Amino acid sequence: MEKTAYIEINNLCKTYIKGKDPALDGLTLSINKGEIFGLLGPNGAGKTTTISILCNLIKPTKGYCKINGFNVEKEFNLIKPLIGVVSQEIAIYKSLTAYENLMYFGSMYGLSKKELKERIGYFLEKMNLTKFKNEKIDHFSGGMKRRVNLIAGVLHDPELVFLDEPTVGIDVQSRRVIIDYLKELNNEGVTLLYSSHMMDEAENLCSGIAVIDYGKLVVQGTPKCLIEQNDSKCKTLEDVFLQLTGRNVRDYF
Repeated sequence: MEKTAYIEINNLCKTYIKGKDPALDGLTLSINKGEIFGLLGPNGAGKTTTISILCNLIKPTKGYCKINGFNVEKEFNLIKPLIGVVSQEIAIYKSLTAYENLMYFGSMYGLSKKELKERIGYFLEKMNLTKFKNEKIDHFSGGMKRRVNLIAGVLHDPELVFLDEPTVGIDVQSRRVIIDYLKELNNEGVTLLYSSHMMDEAENLCSGIAVIDYGKLVVQGTPKCLIEQNDSKCKTLEDVFLQLTGRNVRDYF
């Protein structure tokens, strides 16, 4: 059965006003419905810019994107109910409790109070947070904050979820809870676009991978195929990544 391209990115370019070089330089790729797709690249490669454009947070300089056949710039009102966003920055309020945060974000999706309470209860249990629901986020560990951040992005049952470094800087147990839930979401048919610097995680989690660098597509394929197609010394996705993008440190600000 032929897979359907759910996300289409065509000749996407973005140059920021104070940017010396383009953040994106003709990026073109497609992502199938139902994939866990990894968008990988060194610091400054254009990963977050790509996700921001797909979420209609910033406008491209050139090119276009489509999600489920809808143009992101022109038809985002039709796309917005379909997507969930789990940002790299913790996008929840420290002065509110976990429950208050989730009630607030859930109400923005238009969920009824009854449905919202049921879904919050389900997710808090799923993420092992029920007994902490009335504690302020400011008192939470990094892993607990990440789990609440994830819940806030999926409360409304989206069919596409953007994940920008969803497990960065957290404990092993929290990471496992999050990864297991992402796999469960995907098994239910949810498409995941995942960006991370954790190559071992991407290799084990993703069904498809795109490596981008300097705003351009370097290579796209399954983790297994990318390892097999590259130098015989490449035994892991990290080996492939370093071979394609180099070993020089990419510092930027």
